[in-house]
Amino acid sequence: MEDVEVIHAWSTPRSLSTSLMYSFAQRDDMEIVDEPFYANFLRVTGVERPYRDELLSRTEPDVNKLVKEVIFGPGKKKYRYCKQIAYECPHGILSELLKKGKHFILIRNPINILSSFHKVSPASFLELGYPGLLAIYTELSELGAAPPVINAEDLQNDPEAVLRGLCDDLGIPFQASMLGWEAGSKEYDGVWAPWWYKGVHKSTCFIKPRKYPPSFPFELYDLLEQSMPFYDMLNSQVKKRTSNSPSPLLLYNDIQPVPNNEKTLVWVGSELVPCGISKVSVFDWVLRGGAVVLEGLCAYNGKVFKLDEHIDRILYSAKALPVNQVLGEEAIKDAIFKTLISNGMLKSSCIKLALICCKKVTFGKCASHDDLYNCSLIVAVERKEPIYDKSAGMKLATRAAMPNNSPNLDSDTGEARDAIIMDKDGVSSKINATNIFMVKKGEVFATNIAKSRLPSITYITVVEIINKEKLTLHEQAITLSEFHTADEVWATGTMGEITPVVMMNGCVIGNGEVGPVTKRVIDAYKDLIEESGVAIPVNHDA
Repeated sequence: MEDVEVIHAWSTPRSLSTSLMYSFAQRDDMEIVDEPFYANFLRVTGVERPYRDELLSRTEPDVNKLVKEVIFGPGKKKYRYCKQIAYECPHGILSELLKKGKHFILIRNPINILSSFHKVSPASFLELGYPGLLAIYTELSELGAAPPVINAEDLQNDPEAVLRGLCDDLGIPFQASMLGWEAGSKEYDGVWAPWWYKGVHKSTCFIKPRKYPPSFPFELYDLLEQSMPFYDMLNSQVKKRTSNSPSPLLLYNDIQPVPNNEKTLVWVGSELVPCGISKVSVFDWVLRGGAVVLEGLCAYNGKVFKLDEHIDRILYSAKALPVNQVLGEEAIKDAIFKTLISNGMLKSSCIKLALICCKKVTFGKCASHDDLYNCSLIVAVERKEPIYDKSAGMKLATRAAMPNNSPNLDSDTGEARDAIIMDKDGVSSKINATNIFMVKKGEVFATNIAKSRLPSITYITVVEIINKEKLTLHEQAITLSEFHTADEVWATGTMGEITPVVMMNGCVIGNGEVGPVTKRVIDAYKDLIEESGVAIPVNHDA
C-alpha cells in the first residue's frame, strides 16, 4: 500500500459521468471510487431512494473518516479516480477537498440531462447540481488552479481527442485502453447501479449522440430555464479539441486585440449585464425583420465626443423603426454615461449603440399582437486602441460595390487592410465604412454626396477643420486613377478618426509616407478632441 494521487471528477448526474469513470478504470495505474458522499447526501437531505437503506448501511457515516480513509487513504496504484457529484459533497468538507489532488469538471447540456434523469426519478433543481458545479469551478479558480472543463457531447463525438487533452491538462499520460471497456456491471459500481447504470452497462465505448433527440418533457421547462445560465458559464470555459486539431482552443475563442475588453458590462434594455450573458429574444424584430438602427461614437479624457450629433442621428434613423415610441435623448445619454462609468472607460473608449424594435409574440409577420411601444436600447463599450497605425498609414485595395453596397472581397487583397468601393460608373465612392479624401498640389478633394458619400459626422467635422485651416476643398466625383496619382490620401470615420493611406492597389501614394496636409488635419482633429465633448458626470465622492 502506498500514497495515491486523487483525481476528482466533478459532474452533475446523467452527464456520462459513469462512462467516463469506466474509461479511466481501464488504465493500469488507476483505482476507482464511485460517489463517496452519496450516502451522506441521502442521510442529510432525507431524499428517498429504493436503495437508501442498503447504501446507508454500507457506507461509513463519519464523513471526515471517509475522506481520510476512502478518498485519501493508501492504495495499490498511483492514482485514484473519484467520481464526484457536486451537490453530494458536504459544504464543511468541500473547501479542504479542493485544496488536494487533481480536479476537472464534466458538463452536459441540461436539455439532455433532464430528459435522461426524468426516466429514472423526478428531477429537482437541487439534484441537477449546476450551482454547486459552478461554485466548485469558482473556488478552484480563486485558488489559482482553474480546473479543465469538458463537455459530454464533445466526449461522445471525439473521445480520443478529448481524453488526450484531459490527460494532458491533468498531467498524466494518455492510455489507449481508455477508449473502451467491457459491457456489464463493475465491482466498483455503487449499489444504485441497477437503477441508474442500465444504459452504460450495455455499452463498450463512448457512442456518438443520436442525430435526433427525444421529445423534451416540457413539465421540466422551468428547471431547464433555471439551469441553463450555470451551464452556459461553465461551457464558455470548455477547450475545443478535435483529432484534426490537437491544440486546445477555447470554445468561444474570439481573439481580443485589447485583453481588457474581454470582460465588460453591457446596457441591455434598462440595466447593465455582463457581456458574456447579454442577449435579446429570438422573437425580437431585430432577428425576424432586421428592425434595428446602429450608431458609433467615442469618449476621450472624460468626455463623449460629438455626443449630441450622434444621438440626433440615431433618433432620426429610429423614425424608420415600426414603433410608436422610442427612447428620448436624455434616456440614451443616461445609459451611455452609466455604461462608461461602470466599466471605468472614461479616457479612451468606443461606444456602440443599437436601438432594436419590439419583442414579437410569434414568428409571424403580423404585428397586431406585438408591443409596438417596446423599443430597447443596447449600449456596448470597449477600450479604444488605434485601428490603424497613423504614423505608418494603411493600404487599400479596390472592390466593386455589391447590391448591398458592401465591398466584394473575393480576390487577393495582399497587405490591404480595407477596400475602396467603386460605384457602377467606376467612380470611387467610399471605403467600406468610412469616407475618403485626397490631396493634390496642396488642395483637398472629397467625393460628393451625389456619388454615395456616407452622411458622416466625422466627415462634416473634417470639412470644418479644412475650412478653419484655410485649405481649399473640392467635393466632386473622383476616379480611381486620380486617387492613385494623389499626393496624399486619408480616410475618416468615428472609430478610425483620420487614417492616412499610403498605398492603393499596390500603387504608392505620394512618397509612401504620411503627408504634411494629412498631419496638419490629424493634429487639428486631436486638438478638437481635447477641447470639446460632453463631460461624463462622474461621482467623485463614490
